Amino acid sequence: MGIDTQQRQPGTAEVVIDVPPVNALDVASWFSFADAVRSAGSDPAVRVVVVRAEGRGFCAGVDIKEIQAKGDEALVGVNRGCAAAFAAVYECEVPVIAAVHGFCLGGGVGIAGNADIIVASDDATFGLPEVDRGALGAATHLARLVPQHRMRSMVYTAQPATAAELHHFGSVLQVVPRDRLVDVAYEVASVIAAKSPTIIRRAKESLNGIDPVDVKRSYRFEQGFTYELHISGVADEQRRAFVEKRDPDVST
Repeated sequence: MGIDTQQRQPGTAEVVIDVPPVNALDVASWFSFADAVRSAGSDPAVRVVVVRAEGRGFCAGVDIKEIQAKGDEALVGVNRGCAAAFAAVYECEVPVIAAVHGFCLGGGVGIAGNADIIVASDDATFGLPEVDRGALGAATHLARLVPQHRMRSMVYTAQPATAAELHHFGSVLQVVPRDRLVDVAYEVASVIAAKSPTIIRRAKESLNGIDPVDVKRSYRFEQGFTYELHISGVADEQRRAFVEKRDPDVST
């Protein structure tokens, strides 16, 4: 369990998130994920990377209990870890396919939003519960998945969108039954892996070069507000309420 790298077929590396019970990653896991993706992408034998998860959902984001227990140290660590993980997906030398099932929340949206292609199961949902957790971030990546006003409504309400909705927007390539998810991701991967590896790597580099938004800088800007909420004490109440399974005090 943890972050694992596998290879089922030539040319395709698979990075698997397996952190029970809900794939909420602690600081160390975010950095492990970043290392796994970068390592896979730098392997000359790899032409495409598939990112998937075991368990109930793709990723529930950061480990809030770790932040609540360790405070500043964990918050700074997870900010840097998430930034490293999302950047690793974006900067991976080869295309990254995210195979998303169940919930894809917070940091999960950061991974999927920076992926090149998303295949989702019909039970998949995508959301940013950050406002309800005393944090901000990954709106940068959600904005790559849904239109601007839909993104804003999702941030303010903390309500998720379905895979079918994202497919309608064109950000999810295919919505498939859950038991077909990995197979379909590999079918897409095999099409890419059959092409010239040199041309595919240059294609990835060129597409990143014409992006209208610098996703790394944009995300780090968001993280500054997360830290502001933390030091003001507002975030602490939201996190404590989450850990204690109660409604937070929202008077401030």
